[in-house]
Amino acid sequence: MIIGVAGYALQNSFAYSLQASLEKRLRLQVYLMIGAAEMQDGKLAIPETQHQLRQGDETFGFIHTHLGLLQWESTNAHELSDKVRDSVAATRIRIGDTRFIYFEDENLYLYQYPLQWESGGMARRYLFSIVENGAQLSAELNAYRTQLWGWLFAVTVLALMLQTLITRWGLKPLSALVEDLHNIERGYSTRLAGYYPEEVQGVTDSLNHLLHTERNQRERYRNTLGDLAHSLKTPLAVIRGAGNEQMLYDGYRNVVEDQVRRMDQIVQYQLARAVRSQTNTIAKATPLAPVIKRITSALAKVYREKNVDVSLLLDETALFGADERDMMELLGNMLENAFKYSHSAVRVSLTKEADWVQLDIEDDGPGVSREMRHVILQRGARVDTSAAPGQGIGLTVAVDILSSYDGQLEVSESSLGGARFKIILPIG
Repeated sequence: MIIGVAGYALQNSFAYSLQASLEKRLRLQVYLMIGAAEMQDGKLAIPETQHQLRQGDETFGFIHTHLGLLQWESTNAHELSDKVRDSVAATRIRIGDTRFIYFEDENLYLYQYPLQWESGGMARRYLFSIVENGAQLSAELNAYRTQLWGWLFAVTVLALMLQTLITRWGLKPLSALVEDLHNIERGYSTRLAGYYPEEVQGVTDSLNHLLHTERNQRERYRNTLGDLAHSLKTPLAVIRGAGNEQMLYDGYRNVVEDQVRRMDQIVQYQLARAVRSQTNTIAKATPLAPVIKRITSALAKVYREKNVDVSLLLDETALFGADERDMMELLGNMLENAFKYSHSAVRVSLTKEADWVQLDIEDDGPGVSREMRHVILQRGARVDTSAAPGQGIGLTVAVDILSSYDGQLEVSESSLGGARFKIILPIG
């Protein structure tokens, strides 16, 4: 469309320039007529010996009085139609003005120039007119149009070809991306390993991150099922052993009921972990400060006998893209450990940086030994509560949730005297 508009503008510009050139040429012809004109028998005329107008079908000259009376005309003027001749004679123009018009039906151009002629002590007004056939101008314009639109058509075809090539070249990385995704779908690959330009690299990095997270979730799901089977072995073994001991009915019933409750708790817990592992990959941003306030408020009531002094330093704008239930589980386990093993003080700090959110949970309890710090941070490690009081299954769940979000957990000493758990959650 732009090329078409440009071609139309160039065509009109060239037509205007041709008409302006023709008008100048006709003006010169009129000046030649004025220079050759002289009075003959009371009329202003051009002698044949000085008539310099071209003869034939192209140029025609006239001299009229200001009232339209014919004084002189070229020998070929009779070839013009009465319509044109009448239009030439009927013109009234003030001295100093000119007239240049186009007779579209006749393909003729008319230029008229009025002047005041002094002769014999008298001044009279005359109108010099010249008419020229527009065939030559039309031929030049048609030739220009043919060349112009021919070149514009060639440019358009070339531009379309270049655009097609550029589009195919630009979409080539996307075709490679589709092929890599098909390989992942068929099981030939586990990630997008091809080289992609900078404009597409962000998408591929995000997809690789998503694939990596999904693989971790599937692994976590399998581990959860294994943990469930392993955890049920002990209650079943206790029930089987109680049956072999020939216990009284009431005693055996109490053992069975106790172990059934334990198995129910194990099943509910492991099912909750399995559900979280499938739904926390993509989630809306969760405000962390309100979650921390709710949990600490509830824990303060649970441990009211200890009268724990809770200090909250929270950035209210801190958000993290995670399932709120995961955040409740993670923060609940971490904060409950702090309340459980503190003597009288717990401090929670929440800060937001450009690329991550940091949460520090500190207490004034016994802390965590250096040897146990390494053990509890190993993915999937089971810590015996008898060896490290308070570092049981709750902390294991917290570590698993953090791993699903590529978070980090660091354990160190707190300025309060107990343990300091620093949680880093990456944004983006």
